[in-house]
Amino acid sequence: MGKNDRPLVLGSTSPYRRELLGRLGLPFEVAAPGVDEAALPGERPAQTALRLAEAKARAVAARYGDALVIGSDQVADCDGTPVGKPGDRQRAIAQLRRLSGRTVVFHTGVALVDARSGRCRSDLVDVASTFRVLDDADIAAYLDREAPWDCAGSVRSEGIGIALFERIASDDPTALVGLPLIAVARLLRAEGVDVLARAAAA
Repeated sequence: MGKNDRPLVLGSTSPYRRELLGRLGLPFEVAAPGVDEAALPGERPAQTALRLAEAKARAVAARYGDALVIGSDQVADCDGTPVGKPGDRQRAIAQLRRLSGRTVVFHTGVALVDARSGRCRSDLVDVASTFRVLDDADIAAYLDREAPWDCAGSVRSEGIGIALFERIASDDPTALVGLPLIAVARLLRAEGVDVLARAAAA
């Protein structure tokens, strides 16, 4: 079986990452990695994102003998402090008040593990995102619409959350949603998978 024919697995149950990977037009499966996403003591946000991306890919690869497995993780970083998922409305309000007018870096780690060889290729993509100044009415209207309790920094950027920002800066804008597709395509090419040819044949 050539690399272009080997199974591709997304080690994530995130609907956002699933939708993003689907844009490449490649057939793939989805598997839950079951990895503890807590940061390690003293770990910087970027390190957490990259470590967890690889951990997720390796956890799923252990269950597949011949697949190429993609893992990804995102950590929001405000002046070196991680900004997590709010979990509920009150925490989301507090987060957005704190982030108003500030720049947050969304670190998105992505890893590709060859389950056959155990080889891992990885990349880290940053998106510097400057929030516009938000008043309480802006925050309430946004939360009423999106309820982003499961999103880092309370940002659901694939929806109306993009209107929270004054500007974003990144080499790979899809990283903001949680899966950097330019990096994914690059990692797959490095493993010998021709993304365009495989998508055309699918």
